[in-house]
Amino acid sequence: MEIAIVLGLLAFAVIVFSTEKISVDIVTLLILIVLVLTKILTPKEAFEGFGSDFILMLGSIFVISAALQYNGIIDLMGSKLVKTNTTNIPLLITIIMLASGILSAFMNNTTIAAIFLPPIVSVARQLKISPSKLLMPMAFAALLGGTCTLIGTSTNVAGSAYMTKVGLQPMEMFELLPLGAILFIIGIIYMATIGKWWLPDHKDKDLTDEYDIRKYLSEVVVTDSSPLVGQNVFRSDLSALNVRVIKIIREGQQIFPDRNTLFYASDMVIVEGNKDNLSHISRTSGLDVLGISIDDKDLQSDDVKLAEIVVMPQSGLVNSTLIDAEFRKKYNLSVLAIHRKNYSITENIGQTELHIGDVLLAQGKQESIDSLKKGLDLVMIDALDSVNKTKIRKGWLTLSFFVTAIILSSIKDIIPTLSFISIPASVGFLMAAVLTVLTGCLEGEKAYNAIDWRLLVLIGGMTAFGVAMKNTGADKFLAEQVVYYLQPFGTMTILFGFMVLTVLLTQPMSNAAAAMVVLPIAIETAKSLHLNERTFAIAVIVAASISMITPFEPACILVYGPGRYKIADFLKIGGLLTFVLLLVMLFIIPRMWGL
Repeated sequence: MEIAIVLGLLAFAVIVFSTEKISVDIVTLLILIVLVLTKILTPKEAFEGFGSDFILMLGSIFVISAALQYNGIIDLMGSKLVKTNTTNIPLLITIIMLASGILSAFMNNTTIAAIFLPPIVSVARQLKISPSKLLMPMAFAALLGGTCTLIGTSTNVAGSAYMTKVGLQPMEMFELLPLGAILFIIGIIYMATIGKWWLPDHKDKDLTDEYDIRKYLSEVVVTDSSPLVGQNVFRSDLSALNVRVIKIIREGQQIFPDRNTLFYASDMVIVEGNKDNLSHISRTSGLDVLGISIDDKDLQSDDVKLAEIVVMPQSGLVNSTLIDAEFRKKYNLSVLAIHRKNYSITENIGQTELHIGDVLLAQGKQESIDSLKKGLDLVMIDALDSVNKTKIRKGWLTLSFFVTAIILSSIKDIIPTLSFISIPASVGFLMAAVLTVLTGCLEGEKAYNAIDWRLLVLIGGMTAFGVAMKNTGADKFLAEQVVYYLQPFGTMTILFGFMVLTVLLTQPMSNAAAAMVVLPIAIETAKSLHLNERTFAIAVIVAASISMITPFEPACILVYGPGRYKIADFLKIGGLLTFVLLLVMLFIIPRMWGL
């Protein structure tokens, strides 16, 4: 009965994770509550994962990464990238992948994708190259770079924590480096040769065309007899019709309305609304509709600009609407359209629930747009900050704390004679994070906001789920099924089967969650066959990080909208690369760790 409950909860998790209707952290907590109520787990077993040193280490790395991003260390590399003047696409792909991949070996890959997104788009537009030629390679490199070190991805950290829990030695800081480096180099060669031919080539358009809002814009003149005269723009008859006022031209002066703006007679007004409402306007007394074509320049002025903004995973806007989040009040910007996956949303924007990776077409004063660069939850496309000398000094200080933590936590593995100065990785990175805040490199509030709490809850909860599988024997039951069906085909087939299963599960689930589901089964299978449990564990953990079949991994989601990709692009380009890397892993892992 207990096995049935655990397997039922597993099926529930896969289904709910794939629908994204409920936040992953809430789903994880619901599963833990059921496991405790059914006495499959004790309260201590259910929640001790949240207090593990690995969770502390992950949180610390989020803080350090945020400080490096906030203080402009990575912007330095971005500024160098912008100066690139070659139009040789294979060379550009190689440079971008090397830069993003090496950094992602030590930082969260989503952060790397967010940092590199603006300079890459800027470079592409300067060189008149489609950003879609460069963004996917960057995202893939961010994923592959994370396979090189223990801290390169949360999946590695979570997997190492589970290995410790079942009696295996935790992963060393650079244990994965030989394997990860090979996979990374193969990824670069693939994208610079085969991949470059399949990458789409989307030419730049006006933003009004790109977001398909031109047909939802109209230009009207307020006549002397119009009831709009004297009405507040945001509480007017037009507002009641769900028609938004984008700009007013009054006596040759361009006015972008705020909460105090009133309509005057003879105002020429650019409005946005659905076709029915715009049609109603054309029949309204006191308004003359003009048949003038509207493009980007009509929506901008010297002081007011259009900007494309990407919603980050840690943003408070995720799963919220613009109205609920009071976006206009908080950021002093108007959102004209939302680009999501392969389509643009131009109606009922305020009531649309926002998702990770959504691209917002926003309009507002330059100072309001510039203020977005100071935050970590929204990223502007094609916008680079000049490096602030005061901030960059704090950036170098943060980097020194980070490098020191890496050295002190890994020196015993590199130079055993200096093991006396070695400290646990969790302590080293916590120390670096605390010093980052104490020295003013990152404010305390920003430090807490930088932590992806949903991911920490997911990892802590799924670690406990692995314990539940072990307590009930569900891992043994599933291992027996795997052995029964695959053993006739040989040990290597079983190992490959677990890698493929992990890759497939990363589609509906996060990479870390997929690894935590498969790990108990893989380790138990290896034990039952008297094989090397560590080899199976490493294979599952790395397989979770090389899944590029679809754009649902956060680093890929961030480039999906700006690159105007389709799911078919990832299936074709990322699918073949993933299969090639799985074959390479099948050849290398048993030889490195022994079967």
